[in-house]
Formats: sequence, C-alpha cells, structure tokens
Amino acid sequence: MKMSIVSCHVAAALMCATLATGLHAQEILRGKNLNEKNLIEALTPEPEEIRTRSIRVERDKALAKPGEKSPAVTAAKRPGASLLITFVTNSAELTPDAQSKLDIVARALQAEKLADFSFSVEGHADPRGSHERNLQLSQARAESVVEYLTTRHHIQRDRLKPVGKGDTELANPTRPAAPENRRVTILTVRE
Repeated sequence: MKMSIVSCHVAAALMCATLATGLHAQEILRGKNLNEKNLIEALTPEPEEIRTRSIRVERDKALAKPGEKSPAVTAAKRPGASLLITFVTNSAELTPDAQSKLDIVARALQAEKLADFSFSVEGHADPRGSHERNLQLSQARAESVVEYLTTRHHIQRDRLKPVGKGDTELANPTRPAAPENRRVTILTVRE
C-alpha cells in the first residue's frame, strides 16, 4: 500500500507533534532552545479535557474500561524540562554559565502562565563515584538551584522542592560520563 507524499508529510508531522508533547521531561533544553518561551511551554500542564459547547471530549476515554482512568491520563508524563546546569566538579557550586541559565528559568517561573504552579527541582549525576555519594551530590545540586532561584530572584520557596535523583535516571546511558547525565530537571507538580 503506497502513501501519497502529502500523506507521508502529514503522518510525519503528527508523529513529531505526538513525540514533542510526550517528551517534555526528556528533551534537554540548551543553547538557543533554552529560552523563557520554551520553558513556559514545557512546564505548562495540558488541560485534561477539552470542552466544546455542550460536547465534552476526554482523551482516550474510549480505551478506558468502566471505572478506570483513561490510559492517556495514567501514562501521561508530568510537564517538565531538563537543563544542562553545570557545576564545579564534585561540587554543588553553580558556575557563572549555570547562573545565567537559571536567570532564564526564574523569568519563566515568574510568568503569569506558571504563577500558580509548584515545581520539583531534580538534580541528576553521572555514575562516576558511589551511588550514595551521587545521591548526596545530586540533592545538594538541586538545593543549590533552589537557593539561587529563591535568593536571587525571589521565587517563593514553597513553590520549589529540591530532589536528588543520584545516577538513577541517565539521559544518555550509552555514555555514562556524558554531560547530559549531570543535569537539572524541573517538573511541574500537579496537586
């Protein structure tokens, strides 16, 4: 069965759109992609339902069994963004580059669209060193990020929860020492 060129382009666009909305937390924002607009978009939760006049549409409701939540709701990832926030080796001290990236994060968190949300600030480490040390280091790094955002930019402390993930969630498992494994992930907390 052959598809027309237009059909192929439409299918590719739909696949890209699906991947883009489902991978907010995995995509690492860096360079020109790390900007206020992209952060706000990545951290803003999607509405769980869409209403049109008197018609109520719920995602994948037809796939759910009676009394069960929709698969899209149970399997949906939390809105978030991974950032390459750099630290001095074996330390939780923020570099000047990390501080300039966090200045962008602060502006996004202060935007009206995100003002009512809280966030989990997750520190990640590469697997060099012991698991216990990496867990402590990633926690200290997450706390360092939260401290910078609250002290320098006056983000309310109760909106940010630092969490150390250690070396348990590598972004690049094929290259354990890759810089993207030493990152900070910010996830929107749904209450």
